[in-house]
Amino acid sequence: MPGNSQRKGAIKKGGKGNPTAGSGGRVRRGLEGKGPTPKAKDRPYHKSYTKPVKSDGPAGRPRRASGKAGPKAGGKGGDQEWIAGRNSVVEALRAGLPVISVYVAEGAERDSRLREVFSIAADKHINLLEVPKPELDKMTAGAVHQGLAARIPAYEYADPNDLLDLAADNKEQPLIVALDSVTDPRNLGAVVRSAAGFGAHGVVIPERRAAGMTASARKTSAGAAARVPVAQVVNLTRQLKAYQAAGCMVIGLAADGDVSLTDLDLATGPLVIVVGSEGKGLSRLVADTCDLLVSIPMASSLESLNAGVAASVALYAVAQERASHS
Repeated sequence: MPGNSQRKGAIKKGGKGNPTAGSGGRVRRGLEGKGPTPKAKDRPYHKSYTKPVKSDGPAGRPRRASGKAGPKAGGKGGDQEWIAGRNSVVEALRAGLPVISVYVAEGAERDSRLREVFSIAADKHINLLEVPKPELDKMTAGAVHQGLAARIPAYEYADPNDLLDLAADNKEQPLIVALDSVTDPRNLGAVVRSAAGFGAHGVVIPERRAAGMTASARKTSAGAAARVPVAQVVNLTRQLKAYQAAGCMVIGLAADGDVSLTDLDLATGPLVIVVGSEGKGLSRLVADTCDLLVSIPMASSLESLNAGVAASVALYAVAQERASHS
């Protein structure tokens, strides 16, 4: 009944504070404002809270990252890409890849590779951050990172017409390598490296069913990816026809080619060399588009060369021919 303080729950028994029934001022205090909302970067639970906290440790040692460091997991994410594993990170740094940050798992065993990473990062002023191992697992999408990973910007592809412009700017006859369905990024990197070594003006690759300029390809190129442009096209056959319309001779490397590479006398003019995959070679449409199919003379015991080696041999032959006519 009203006013009966003997009913169950009418009076708060024990504990601290006001023992009388009801919420009273406690609810009012809970409704009071708490001031302006902090900025996202200042809220530990917000995804923007990623700024590393500088430590007082010696130079070349990792700083501890506050909150979640870097973008979400994934071998490739938007405008960034991950390199995972001690050997991979060391080789990427040695090759001069544009590393943004290096991440070290807390408690990771210090070995010669890790010490080399610390040294290179300090010399090149690369961010070196320490994160919990579970966080590094997520950032690298569960890759075997061995307590070490690096973040690099995604590769910026050139326009295929830029390759012709580059040759014109250098007052040279265009020399371009096109790859047809080459899926191994290491082969792509080797082709880019050979293109740089033998004076090609660029490499063209298709967008689909082909290797792109991933960290692996850029590492294999040994820094050549920074010197030789790589263009990515939606339709390789259409681009080859565009090069033909611009005055280029398009030749395809094939085991059953009509002409031997040693007998090729077209090397001094505008030239596009098309290299197919090791397993299937040139696709039918690409082969039909080529002006000429060219074979590389080999011993009968060998049936084919991989794309990287085939491109290197062809580029060398072209470079020799051009040098003899210069």
